[in-house]
Amino acid sequence: MITTPRLKLRRARAGDLDDLHRILSSPDAMRYWDTLPHADKAQTKAFLDATIHAPQDQSDDFMLEHQGRVIGKAGCWRIPEIGIILHPDYWGKGLATEALSAAILHVFDTQPVESLTADVDPRNSASLTLLARLGFVETGRAEKTFLLGDEWSDSVYLELRRPS
Repeated sequence: MITTPRLKLRRARAGDLDDLHRILSSPDAMRYWDTLPHADKAQTKAFLDATIHAPQDQSDDFMLEHQGRVIGKAGCWRIPEIGIILHPDYWGKGLATEALSAAILHVFDTQPVESLTADVDPRNSASLTLLARLGFVETGRAEKTFLLGDEWSDSVYLELRRPS
């Protein structure tokens, strides 16, 4: 577990289902995610189970707990790609910066990677600003990288090199 001034970053557990579904079923939270909002808890349970049982050498992901409630997820679902999702009730409070800063330090301290990557929808200006503030630099762009429902999304690719 990682503790920051306002958050606990901890591994996922079965009891996270209700809070995680609250996040993953939110159209606003999922606007720039790589899947549509979850339609039911069975879909979220499958996601949670995959997170819990992800191989440790391939995944380094954390639930974000704030005041006893899971409000998001941050880390590397698949190393070295980093990401974050927060329930919209917690946007604009600096929690994403706090969580990703801690997750980045942890990954560089514990994983044999030379850099972290991120794939961001170019319309997601908040995530692009956050990642730039954390030192990520753009390495490329691509159009129509994934289809969500009937809408194509593009990608901005970013990288953060391991500090020397």
